[in-house]
Amino acid sequence: MRIKFVYSLVVAVSMFAVFSCSKEWLKPEPLSFYAPENLLINKAGYESMLVTARKNLRNSFYGELNTVVSESIFTELGVAGPLNDNGIRNMNLQLTPSADGNYYVLDNFQWAYRPVRVVNALISRIDDITWDNELDRNEILAEAYFHRAYWYYLLVNQFGDVPFIDKELLEAKLDFYTHSRWAILDRIQSDMEFAVEWLPEQMRPGVPSRSAGKHLLSKICLANRAYEKAVEMASDVIERHPLMRERFGPEVEIAPHRNLFWDLHRPVNVHNAANSETILGVLDRNDLPDEVRTGGLHTMRNYHPAWWNARVLDSKAARGTLDRGDTYDSLGRGNSNLRPSNYYLYELWKDENDLRRKDGNWVLQEELLYNNPASIDFGKPIDPTNFSAIVDTFQHYHSFPFYKTFVPQATTDQVPNGGQGDYYVFRSAETYLLRAEAYYWLGRMESAAADINQVRGRADAAEIAASDVSIETILDERARELFAEEHRKSELVRISYIMAAEGRNGYSIADFSKKNFWYDRVMATNNFYREHLKWGSSECRISPYHVLFPVPADAINTNTLGVINQNQGYPGTERNLPPLTAIVD
Repeated sequence: MRIKFVYSLVVAVSMFAVFSCSKEWLKPEPLSFYAPENLLINKAGYESMLVTARKNLRNSFYGELNTVVSESIFTELGVAGPLNDNGIRNMNLQLTPSADGNYYVLDNFQWAYRPVRVVNALISRIDDITWDNELDRNEILAEAYFHRAYWYYLLVNQFGDVPFIDKELLEAKLDFYTHSRWAILDRIQSDMEFAVEWLPEQMRPGVPSRSAGKHLLSKICLANRAYEKAVEMASDVIERHPLMRERFGPEVEIAPHRNLFWDLHRPVNVHNAANSETILGVLDRNDLPDEVRTGGLHTMRNYHPAWWNARVLDSKAARGTLDRGDTYDSLGRGNSNLRPSNYYLYELWKDENDLRRKDGNWVLQEELLYNNPASIDFGKPIDPTNFSAIVDTFQHYHSFPFYKTFVPQATTDQVPNGGQGDYYVFRSAETYLLRAEAYYWLGRMESAAADINQVRGRADAAEIAASDVSIETILDERARELFAEEHRKSELVRISYIMAAEGRNGYSIADFSKKNFWYDRVMATNNFYREHLKWGSSECRISPYHVLFPVPADAINTNTLGVINQNQGYPGTERNLPPLTAIVD
């Protein structure tokens, strides 16, 4: 009953937070019962606004073509798989300030500013009431800072320099200016240093705790090149959140053939009391009211191949697979929205002992079977040589990490895209790899190797030596461990900025849009971009300036009394002004 009450409150509070399309990305809402002045009159009102902010954390992880998926097609992990022309593969032609195929890249801009707008109202009004004690006030303010910092961390790694808005907007504002990414990082680092002093130590499902604050602060400090502080914050988190090393949860008895990694990624186990690895998760459960559930995780839709499609032919050139039956229910209606690259499918997995790739955790393409009872090959493995063209296998025939993506629907009458379930925002396997990276930038390779080996050792993978540590080694381990969890492009861009700021490997801030680590790594590892594979009417192409997403034209054009900068490489940069380097209250 308590969960249902809380989530009903989410719906009510969300009514004042919802805004219109990107043309009005920061337009104030009309006053209502749920307007801040009517809601923020006591502690309960402030807490209810935080419920809305927590709900917004789900935005990156749920639904088809969510932010994690749309970021991933710009990385080593893969490319857009759908055959339709909206499957954005040729970034030079399809990604502009006004268009992004159907991957909602531009929408990441307003999707980040929406929750910022919610918490800014709270922050601006934090002293509009008399608080019973300092703890109540500061704990609520600390969580509001957490949410604002979380979204700005993504904004500065997706779009670079952007406007920083730190207060509630009470009327239409048309004179925004762009702030330097570095100024924003300084500000959110300062905010989070306050937050980690006041966030609660006790963990509650879906609620940022002090450990979540320190994990986020560690990421921000890395981005801001405050490496010692990043180590300090990550170390505190690791001490409180040891990695899981034994099987746990309800499937231990009913699925003895599985291993720890299967358990770790069952949605029901994200907030299992035994799971010490969870730092922050989000909630989305079948037994919640319809109005507060999402449409589901869609992990099977996003990451599984379209093995069920009519293009999957048998040896008689007849349809070999169908979108119904037991196989369909278990493997789902995949669409290969992220078509994995050879780097992710093969090159990462040289260690045959790695538990992440064993014990049925993956469905290999050789294990996909014809499921059409009318087919002469019913029950046999799908034969890719039967396809009308070998390129047809691109979307319809590839392996996938089933342990990460399998989420059944609540009922069999639902399309099996990947149903409701809790999901990780932060877990301590990433914290180890964040600390390893901080040690790497500090030149402490023994310590970096030790942290990487904690993650590898838990997976029974062979240890690496200090001499093996490189930024590529760390990114490889992140790909193995955090596929479908991390904002992969944002992390690559963060690292690219570090290398440019420090002048490593010939990179520089001045030439960031022309030469950067992100592009060089993607081209070195993603076979589809390197070979310009053509699927449908578009081929896979990407350029150095795509290191940053374009700022939506709507946001720039409607800002008639100010200047929001466009990123280099996209049309509209002729109006740019030097970004503001100070954030003035």
